[in-house]
Amino acid sequence: MKIALLLGSVFLGSSILLSEKHSSKNVSSLTSSFKRPGATESPVGTIYIIIDKSDYELSVYDEKGWYATFPVVFGNNSLDDKKMEGDKKTPEGNFKILSKKVHDKWYRFLALDYPTKESWEKFNQRKQRGEIPASARIGGSIGIHGTWPNDDFVVDKYKNWTLGCVSMKNEDVQEVYGYTPVGTRVIIRK
Repeated sequence: MKIALLLGSVFLGSSILLSEKHSSKNVSSLTSSFKRPGATESPVGTIYIIIDKSDYELSVYDEKGWYATFPVVFGNNSLDDKKMEGDKKTPEGNFKILSKKVHDKWYRFLALDYPTKESWEKFNQRKQRGEIPASARIGGSIGIHGTWPNDDFVVDKYKNWTLGCVSMKNEDVQEVYGYTPVGTRVIIRK
């Protein structure tokens, strides 16, 4: 009975941590992944991923609902939407996993289909409004990937370091890579 109560309070504590907002200046809590109670080794059925930039979280959902949440980091510390190539910002919108590969530098890489039609529309509107230079390019090669070997601490410390990608701990990205097929829907929001 004591063990069940202890496990329940640990999970309740985890749920509270998941609901707190995280920032690079207030990094006290979420440094490991959480799964729903009784979760199997793989999600059930079709999955989708929601990446919440303000919470520094990547959450996996399956046909039963929430499956797991992992800590992540991004590009620029502003957490603003990507405007153009070279701004080191992570794009927001609706994407799909375009391809997957074991990567020499980033451990595992799940390429997103950025830029999408939605991305191009935002990019062209920003050019028309003069928010970005007329010569700006939209960029590409955005994905979800691991860290340099032995550099998972950047995720623990919520240190945004990428050129616009989403970075996870290597163990976490390996898990997500294992059960995420090409075509999986990915939503990135702030």
